[in-house]
Amino acid sequence: MILKMFRKNLRLIAQQMSTHGANRAATQKWSPSVRRIIGGSIGAGGVAFAAYYWSTRDEVHMAAAGSVNRFAAVSRYMTEPITDRRVLDEHRHDMKCRMEELVMKIQHDFCRALEAEESFGKKFSVDRWERKEGGGGITCVLQDGEVFEKAGVNISVVHGNLPKGAIQQMRSRGKQFADGELPFFAIGVSSVIHPRNPMVPTIHFNYRYFEVTDSAGQKQWWFGGGTDLTPYYLDESDAKHFHRALKEACDPHDRSYYPTYKEWCDKYFFIPHRNERRGVGGIFFDDLDTPDADRAFDFVSSCAHSVIPSYLPLVRRHKNDAYGDRQRQWQLLRRGRYVEFNLIYDRGTKFGLHTPGARFESILMSLPLTAKWEYMHVPAEGTEEAAIVEVLKNPKNWLAT
Repeated sequence: MILKMFRKNLRLIAQQMSTHGANRAATQKWSPSVRRIIGGSIGAGGVAFAAYYWSTRDEVHMAAAGSVNRFAAVSRYMTEPITDRRVLDEHRHDMKCRMEELVMKIQHDFCRALEAEESFGKKFSVDRWERKEGGGGITCVLQDGEVFEKAGVNISVVHGNLPKGAIQQMRSRGKQFADGELPFFAIGVSSVIHPRNPMVPTIHFNYRYFEVTDSAGQKQWWFGGGTDLTPYYLDESDAKHFHRALKEACDPHDRSYYPTYKEWCDKYFFIPHRNERRGVGGIFFDDLDTPDADRAFDFVSSCAHSVIPSYLPLVRRHKNDAYGDRQRQWQLLRRGRYVEFNLIYDRGTKFGLHTPGARFESILMSLPLTAKWEYMHVPAEGTEEAAIVEVLKNPKNWLAT
């Protein structure tokens, strides 16, 4: 029934768009009934469906408009791209430009989807910043919302010369570079969402592209990233939904990706001094440079686009759940574990903090607004709190039949 309603509504919207052409300003002329349809569709939970319609419409328009208007036609960014639109258009087939377009769109779509879950119109603040060493970024943060206590969605487009520490780190992972300065280009989108309700899990995702050119003129490139879930209380149906969405994003590209990257995620997000994982996992990968650039990009794009369908249903399911002080205090304690991992072990945080011209506010965006540490805290056996700790110490195959 709902699907039929969306189809009917979208046909009416499409007719209105066809009447007024591609100019978005013409939407001001739309009839009140069409405006109500759009608002009603979103209010009824059609955010992802409506977003897909608009993104598809933009892609068709860009293809028809040709290269001159390709980037100018895309208005669905939080602000202007870091790279000049004319440069993006002239080099639109370059992987750096393709990746910048992707992360801009992912940032916009995710921010708008999260805003739609807030009841009183709370919006993301948008901070576009530049880096004197080269490039810049766009940091979007929502604080003190009814649903999200702190939500950050950040993109960075930076270039320059790699510091020695970063070069050593890459060489330790098997990268071979000629001696001398190492010019680099890095672009990515990164997000951490800390909900107010302890029954809503935290999500983190990061997808990135890296290029380096050594003194011998050899260029190397690779992709990295992943998405992972950190619940405060265990809901197995949530974990299964989340992992199923990631598997569906991976399988069309290579059926070995999900099991391999799921295991990698469990190993990466491990807090050795606590002997527990940060959450219930997801996928994680790095140094991906096969089978070729185009297919690696397509895979990363699929993973990035899976964030909304993997997470938003969990937000809607639990954002109005009842909770008390006990659940809130446990949430704050688990956030403390999150902080420990990010500041002590996370490779991306370390790279960012040691990069010349680092913007610390954006790097530390991932930290929660509030957290808590108690000395020698251990949850009582048989409690819901103990149940989630057991899973964090012993990862599960959530999709096992």
